[in-house]
Amino acid sequence: MTTDAADAFAAAYGDSPDGVWAAPGRINVIGEHTDYNEGFVLPAALPQTTRVAARRRTDGRIRLTSVQGDCRVAELLLAELAPGAVPGWAAYPAGVFWALAQAGHPVGGADLAFSSDVPTGAGLSSSAALECATAIALDELFALGLDAPARALLAQRAENDFVGVPCGALDQMASSCCVAGHAFFLDTRTLTGRQVPLDLPAVGLSLLVIDTRVKHDLGDGAYAALRAGCERAAELLGVRALRDVGIGELAAAEQQLPAELRPLLRHVVTEDQRVLDAIRLLDAGEPRGLGPVLTAGHASLRDDYRVSCPETDLAVSAANAAGALGARMMGGGFGGSVLALVDTDRLEAVERAVRAAFAGAGFTDPFVFPAVPSQGAHRIA
Repeated sequence: MTTDAADAFAAAYGDSPDGVWAAPGRINVIGEHTDYNEGFVLPAALPQTTRVAARRRTDGRIRLTSVQGDCRVAELLLAELAPGAVPGWAAYPAGVFWALAQAGHPVGGADLAFSSDVPTGAGLSSSAALECATAIALDELFALGLDAPARALLAQRAENDFVGVPCGALDQMASSCCVAGHAFFLDTRTLTGRQVPLDLPAVGLSLLVIDTRVKHDLGDGAYAALRAGCERAAELLGVRALRDVGIGELAAAEQQLPAELRPLLRHVVTEDQRVLDAIRLLDAGEPRGLGPVLTAGHASLRDDYRVSCPETDLAVSAANAAGALGARMMGGGFGGSVLALVDTDRLEAVERAVRAAFAGAGFTDPFVFPAVPSQGAHRIA
């Protein structure tokens, strides 16, 4: 797998790259839709990555190709990049070039070839993996000297301002900064955090990802509407962000908002508390206690934030009925994946139960795999 991007590079450009880099997709143990409310998140990197083989150019020309596309080469000029001007998947790496140039970094053109095994549209941050792989490749190709958080923020700007998806920093920070065998407890206001050991196999537990294969497009306006609602609620409450409403202040704060904004506030405040609860459990060596936290998070996403769908709801209920300790949907919503905490000796039983439930409902068979906390963006060749 480490050679697939290099092979694609050779096929497209007839030469060898200067290097190959990788950035992972991510799971999010808990902390959904809290990042753009300046709250807390707890992601971990997946072993599935986007790889990019890249070679520096000095003429300001950008050439992009992908094994997962039709292998045609998109040709762009750095000087002509502008938000909204690049269609399709190429907008994500092009946006990183643009963000670096806008920030004053001396980046030039490059030839890039991508390959990925991060499922797309599954709530596993395939777009962030694409951006962060590009960011680390350009950082090293042009000797920019950026650290992992700086690359993540530039990748986030690419998605926000170039692609047009108003995501928070969770996905890019996870793809850039995670460490193998750990979850990353991140305060998205201060962008400070710490690596939290997540050695579940040592206590007989596993995290199972259930990709429902229901695709979603966060650029379709629903995500932006949720973010706008949170910002409106914060404005009405006179706080910088909903993160500033404590769990003990929730009931009083709800009464100050119109009915349509109260569920958004309720989810954000309780979800931030669930992240803090999860950290306390992990620090205390009680990872089994995460199960109810996950399930409570799903109920909040389903009932208050209203970003679930029949497939994710069924995956959660079927997994829990088959013995999972807890489960919840991940990602922006409207499809995507479910994360379940399972006793390792129950993995096959839970997977069978979920597949059977999907077959009974007439849903597409899900893609199921264990999530192993892995390394953030890095050079591989």
